[in-house]
Amino acid sequence: MYKLLKVKDVVRIPPKMFTMDPKEAAKIVLRETYEGIYDRDEGVILSIIDVDEISQGIIVPGDGATYHEVIFDVLVWKPEVHEVVEGEVVEMMPYGAFIRIGPMDGLVHISQLMDDYVVFDEKNRQFIGKETKRILKLGDYVRARIIGVSVKSKVIRENKINMTMRQPGLGKFEWIEKEKRKAKEA
Repeated sequence: MYKLLKVKDVVRIPPKMFTMDPKEAAKIVLRETYEGIYDRDEGVILSIIDVDEISQGIIVPGDGATYHEVIFDVLVWKPEVHEVVEGEVVEMMPYGAFIRIGPMDGLVHISQLMDDYVVFDEKNRQFIGKETKRILKLGDYVRARIIGVSVKSKVIRENKINMTMRQPGLGKFEWIEKEKRKAKEA
């Protein structure tokens, strides 16, 4: 889920940025500090949108920089358990498919791909349903539901998102449309 937040913090502006507008200097420092970080409470910090307020600033003896209290707007994305998301299949492994959802990739384990016995075709890098003959390959667009989020660090790649596509209305978009047509005909 995407959210806009208003955050208050103290920013250190180095002497080389003193000739700049203080708000612009603060925005540059904030972007270098926060963007791309995973915050356990708020999610992935995607962008520092704007600096709303900046204080006069103080100088700490022994440090040539100035320290300013700032209030700024942040765009974040946080994966929520039970959230339905859409994304593209970006990687295939024998144990499951990785789906790009927003700034992170989530894993749909082979057992959660569809209600069918699924095999991985190593040569063609695709999953095939034994009875339904459904095929999932790189570049396919799918709808999935988040069933687990494991946050281990501030580094985005070290956190894990687990998803399922085994419920009605989930899966590859072609499968969903076929199910809708089948339901209308019945």
